Amino acid sequence: MFEGPLQDLIDELSRLPGVGPKSAQRIAFHLLHVDPNDITRLQEALGGVRDGVQFCRICCNISRDEVCRICADSGRDAGMICVVEEPKDIQVIERTGEFSGRYHVLGGALDPLANVGPRELNISTLLQRIGGVLPDRELADSTPDNKLFDETPVIREVILATDPNTEGEATASYLSRLLKDFPDLIVSRLASGMPLGGDLEFVDELTLSRALSGRLTL
Repeated sequence: MFEGPLQDLIDELSRLPGVGPKSAQRIAFHLLHVDPNDITRLQEALGGVRDGVQFCRICCNISRDEVCRICADSGRDAGMICVVEEPKDIQVIERTGEFSGRYHVLGGALDPLANVGPRELNISTLLQRIGGVLPDRELADSTPDNKLFDETPVIREVILATDPNTEGEATASYLSRLLKDFPDLIVSRLASGMPLGGDLEFVDELTLSRALSGRLTL
């Protein structure tokens, strides 16, 4: 244990995800020897995150402005929405170069054990983007009274790209139930199965089951 501000810094760094006590100590000692200007830039960056980050009023992605660059891009297909759990998931999909539509960030996944229900996620805004809010007791209190945006393009397809785990599957199932009554709306789910370059003997049963049920005709 160290004394004073150094230990305080180590304690705070240890609270960050993925940073253990040893890593926090290494970072803290590194900061002791950097140029004061580097410390100032770090302080300004942290202050910018605290004071300057906002969320797009359309898709709930992290944005510098009221509307994020993807929603503001007229070249994107406004009729397709890819639903993801977190803003970081958008970057993963964008790197593929295969999707030219827009996104909607839920802000997490359904997790009753962590007290995360439909009202804690950005589900009402998603329904409003599509064209209305279906009656649902769990969402009644979270439905905005006024429109959050002026443009209301016709949505043809919603792609559910939540994580392929228990919480993500539960969220996708819940959303598909809510969206099934919207007329002429295609609701799809990201395919999952065997990874390219993998060996069949090392694939777990659940992944193999999903691969079999989602097999393609050649």
